[in-house]
Amino acid sequence: MNLHELPFTLSDAVDIIITACIVYGVLVLIRGTRAVQIVLGLLVLVAIRLVAQWLHLWTVYSILNGLLIASGVAIPIVFQPELRRALAQLGRTGSFDPRARRESSGAAHVYDVVAQTASVLARSAIGAIFVFERNTGLAEFVESGTAIDAAVSPELLLTIFSPRSPLHDGAVIIRRDRIVAAGCFLPLSEAAVLEQRTGTRHRAALGISEQTDAVALVVSEETSGIVIARDGRLTENLETPEAVAHALDAAVGPHVAPRLGNMVTYIRGLFARHNGTTDELHTTQLHS
Repeated sequence: MNLHELPFTLSDAVDIIITACIVYGVLVLIRGTRAVQIVLGLLVLVAIRLVAQWLHLWTVYSILNGLLIASGVAIPIVFQPELRRALAQLGRTGSFDPRARRESSGAAHVYDVVAQTASVLARSAIGAIFVFERNTGLAEFVESGTAIDAAVSPELLLTIFSPRSPLHDGAVIIRRDRIVAAGCFLPLSEAAVLEQRTGTRHRAALGISEQTDAVALVVSEETSGIVIARDGRLTENLETPEAVAHALDAAVGPHVAPRLGNMVTYIRGLFARHNGTTDELHTTQLHS
């Protein structure tokens, strides 16, 4: 059958539109990131391969062919952290935790308790990190610490972060209105450039906020500053317990995932924060 005689149906038009949207979406995602250089490098290899084939340079053609095949395996490895976070974010899109509204009053009490505790620790120059679980489960990080499963109270939190406590170097993970674990190991941030104020605790807070949608509150042992990490970013220092509680309420909020319209910005941010390393997550206890 002649190609000109093939019918152009509505399904063909839909197929073309969807394919164009996917290609456009990928281009938007990688624009302004180092993935652009990788794509350009692959295009150069393809172009040289075509030239080698045209000139019958079979040895060069075979080498380039092998490099292109290896690239298909290497690229997912290079961007493995970003791909994992992007897929996790996609799975959260549009999700809603029906318990969120029922627990809003209890959450406000938790924020007040944590804010008051953080202020006391800051005045005493004692470092601490509190992690608030949201839509993404933190079971793997909970398992790295000591299970507690107790109500949030200032007495318990102050005891945990006491310098003589064996759990003070780790993070406390809070799920709704309960402390589920303490002394937990967290992933360090993969960001290439961090401010000088970002010690190990700050890097750990940024790391958990990059890997998940959790919110982390950090009390600096060196500066006595209190900041919140969310989506791989730190807030400015929070001066009062009221400001801390308000910021926690705004950051943690109801357990609702972002809308699909924010996905492009979010995933581009994941790629932009990549520092060029492909090692597995480095975890450490918190010493700063």
